[in-house]
Amino acid sequence: MSGGPHLVPLTVAVNDYDHVRDLASGAVTVEGARLTCVHHPVEEIFFRFTRHREWEASELSLAKYSSLRAAGDDSLVAIPVFTSRAFRHSAIFVRADGPVGDPRALAGGRVGVPEWTQTATVYARGLLEEEFGVRLTDVEWVQAGTNEPGRTEGVELRLPDGLSLTGLADRTLNDMLLAGELDAVIAAHPPAEFEARTGRITRLFSNYRELEEASYRRTGVFPIMHVVVLRADVYAARPWLAMNLFTAFEEAKRRSQERAADMNAPRFPVPWAPANAERAEGLFGRDFWPYGVEPNRATLDWFLERAFAQGVCGRRLAPDELFAEETGERFRI
Repeated sequence: MSGGPHLVPLTVAVNDYDHVRDLASGAVTVEGARLTCVHHPVEEIFFRFTRHREWEASELSLAKYSSLRAAGDDSLVAIPVFTSRAFRHSAIFVRADGPVGDPRALAGGRVGVPEWTQTATVYARGLLEEEFGVRLTDVEWVQAGTNEPGRTEGVELRLPDGLSLTGLADRTLNDMLLAGELDAVIAAHPPAEFEARTGRITRLFSNYRELEEASYRRTGVFPIMHVVVLRADVYAARPWLAMNLFTAFEEAKRRSQERAADMNAPRFPVPWAPANAERAEGLFGRDFWPYGVEPNRATLDWFLERAFAQGVCGRRLAPDELFAEETGERFRI
């Protein structure tokens, strides 16, 4: 928590990332605001904020937010802070006796997703189509909870013509994949059997890092999963909060990147963590986790085009439509 008695109270819900650590601790302050960070798993944050708007600001799925904006819902406004990013060749799972290493074999098969509007699945479906020729209509899609039954879509869908999507409230993707009822599962959170390391479920691509790095070199797309949003009533009352919050998130992230690159006394209990940071800098540049619209325009354009084509967004959005206007401009000295 940060700030004094005359500052604007502001609560933001966000996962417990290292790149927001200094914001949550108060080491980095939001000018003019008294900030409280609450940490929950992202699934809980998305569920509670989408339905109840419990906090003034929150981390949110890029796909769900984009879907709402495309449908004309202006109750939220984003700042270009991207708390979660991940390439998604690594998010496609198959049985060990299934089409390992052969994505084209999924054409004509059944593939499960936890939600059609989960951001990770938008990227993965896009790469299957563009890199391997597996079209949306080539697959019979199944929606269900990855490891718990009962998961449903969080927003309304407008699916493309010819697409087959069946929701199953009483089954899990993990169990259906093990039973041979699915040929693959695309999910940000892996199936439980994969996490148990039994060897029965594995990744479609064992060389996923090689493929993901090659994809970035070819396209310039570094997938964005989550964005930070403000309730529109909060933003309308105090528009300056958007830029001040953005600036604070940026500084907290900069400090985290310094920790990641510290070779003197590595800050993370991961072998070769500083070497991985150095490798990332070589691929992405010095700021290897960029915030802001312009450094991410190629990624946002790619995502919004696929989100529209897949029926996640009812119209084709432009990146600038997502964000508070103030955060698209920076002063120069």
